[in-house]
Amino acid sequence: MKREKADVMKNMQYVLNMRPVLNKDALFSDGSEYYRCPSEPMPGDTVKIRFRTQRNNVDAVYLVYGDVRQEMEIWSSFNGFDYYETQIKMGEDIFRYHFEVVYGWVTCYYTYQGVSVNSEERTEFEIYPGYHTPAWAKGAVMYQIFVDRFYNGDPSNDVATGEYSYIGDVSVHVDDWGKVPAVMGVREFYGGDLQGILDKLDYLQDLGVEVLYLNPVFVSPSNHKYDIQDYDYIDPHYGKIVEDTGEGILQNGDRDNSHAWKYIRRVTDKRNLEASNQLFAQLTEEIHKRGMKIILDGVFNHCGSFNKWMDRERIYENQEGYPKGAYISADSPYRNFFSFYDQNRWPYNPSYDGWWAHDTLPKLNYEGSRELYDYVLEIGKKWVSPPYNVDGWRLDVAADLGHSNEFNHQFWKDFRKAVKEANPEAIILAEHYGNPESWLMGDEWDTVMNYDAFMEPLTWFLTGMEKHSDEYRQDLYGNSDAFIGAMKNHMRSLHMSAFYTAMNELSNHDHSRFLTRTNHRVGRISYAGAEAASSGINPAIMREAVAVQMTWPGAPTVYYGDEAGVCGFTDPDNRRTYPWGREDQSLIDFHKVMIRIHKEYGFLREGSLKFLWNDYQGLCYGRFSNDEQMIVILNNRDYDRDVEIEVWQTGISRLEEATLKRILLTYRDGFTTEEYSYIANAGVIHVPMPAFGAMILYHKCDDTVLEK
Repeated sequence: MKREKADVMKNMQYVLNMRPVLNKDALFSDGSEYYRCPSEPMPGDTVKIRFRTQRNNVDAVYLVYGDVRQEMEIWSSFNGFDYYETQIKMGEDIFRYHFEVVYGWVTCYYTYQGVSVNSEERTEFEIYPGYHTPAWAKGAVMYQIFVDRFYNGDPSNDVATGEYSYIGDVSVHVDDWGKVPAVMGVREFYGGDLQGILDKLDYLQDLGVEVLYLNPVFVSPSNHKYDIQDYDYIDPHYGKIVEDTGEGILQNGDRDNSHAWKYIRRVTDKRNLEASNQLFAQLTEEIHKRGMKIILDGVFNHCGSFNKWMDRERIYENQEGYPKGAYISADSPYRNFFSFYDQNRWPYNPSYDGWWAHDTLPKLNYEGSRELYDYVLEIGKKWVSPPYNVDGWRLDVAADLGHSNEFNHQFWKDFRKAVKEANPEAIILAEHYGNPESWLMGDEWDTVMNYDAFMEPLTWFLTGMEKHSDEYRQDLYGNSDAFIGAMKNHMRSLHMSAFYTAMNELSNHDHSRFLTRTNHRVGRISYAGAEAASSGINPAIMREAVAVQMTWPGAPTVYYGDEAGVCGFTDPDNRRTYPWGREDQSLIDFHKVMIRIHKEYGFLREGSLKFLWNDYQGLCYGRFSNDEQMIVILNNRDYDRDVEIEVWQTGISRLEEATLKRILLTYRDGFTTEEYSYIANAGVIHVPMPAFGAMILYHKCDDTVLEK
């Protein structure tokens, strides 16, 4: 009997040893529509959840959620893979799950972070029932415009030199479009306006842009306009000035804006304001006629000292139709819009709370004024409604609104409700630093500007630079492990609905230009000088970055001029004018190609992502659906080399040869779209990679997955 048992054990051991080794790299699932259907379920919906393994490689797969361990069944087999499926019923609460994979005596787990020997709640997949982000925003190609620096379409509305005083000096009209912004360039105006955007819509459409995101356009005294003066109206300096005066320029040494009659007429006369709003409505109508969208910048945590509610500059004090501002009078209807420390200083009370202690940026006191609270909700509704029909809001420093997180969460819940009731498909996109999970529950923000899970990790990896160009990190330059780790960690906090709509920028109005970061120069214009920002730059690295930007999940967003080779250190140097007539045409052409690729291959908008290979200065990832695959390879070293990539992990068969078509190759001196074929044997390709190069390969399966 003992001998018989021993023989059985030997036979079992023999069988186990003959089995293929568990292929952990073949295990895969995510929150895309290919592995979760529907990907954005409502409460009460039945959801199909799928999991991929190598064909005939595992004994069982279980979906695990809470105390439930639910066995999955093979739904389909295709290209050497088994696809398991099971169904669950959505409740009202967040649904968290992971997979348990059984192989002989071995059990492992699959979570958001991949294969592990145990599971942790923080790494589980999550479904937020009822979480919906606008379909048009998923993977949408966006273009950010800093309006004053884009194009001057109407010189008659330009800010005049000496028109008013701001932060200690007078406004300046810049005659030289190519002039580099001054260090304290907040008072410099180049004349860009809405008519300029209208004039250049053909260019933007030809580039492939789908969504315009405008930095603030409401009445305000600065060129950046993050100090709003009147939320109800477009600034006439961007819009239309139909009532003007040739007088009222401040005289030498005069800094009293109550004497700035020209400015007062321009920004308080309702005829100018209404004409400007009308022009904006025409702009949005024309944008929509072209099949494009538009997003406005909402600055709601503070306003400006020029604001009609405050009126520290006494611009509105004696103007008909405007109540007294809170600075002017204790009896102002806007008194509770702000917090005043000294209740005995009126008239002209300067003791208000400033955002980050800036007296030019009064902090709005939402907790102390329900009227203010409701007014801003109405502003949110107004601009997404007819006749303006804006397609959403980008919210400036959105988490820093009131004085507590609890209050801020409630406000954004109410803001979302108001905006979505007016325009259900309007997007609410927030600027946020740090983990945004608590804001992305489906009832506040739709998504975020993707600093943590795109801009920062990619910048560190490709350039070694911090996004302001304030620091260089040799340990992060080319460190693909750090890049992948950061991406995986921060991507999870976005979950899939927010991930596909997140704004993926290389540069913007707050950070240095990406092209400048390629020179590894730590600096700011105040001490390094303007020329240093373009000295030693490497356009080849810029092309690598754009290749990633246009193939990564999310909404690739081009900061105006990035496509034309504009350089610059951080604010204000990053706000140089668009170089009309002096563009880097090769870089523009490259952007056109990459945008075309992004739009042509539809699965890039909501397809799966998997890292395939990495080493020092090297990276490869795949984007894929059920039957299409795109392979993106980067070689950021300064010399050529050969790389080997296991492309089968994206679903390409290992059972037969597969042909992958090269659709793009970048290299030190340029790029090519000349097609070239690479053969994958047993799911592996060998490709030569040029220095500072990116390669994009495409494959489509001959057959499709058939449901059993």
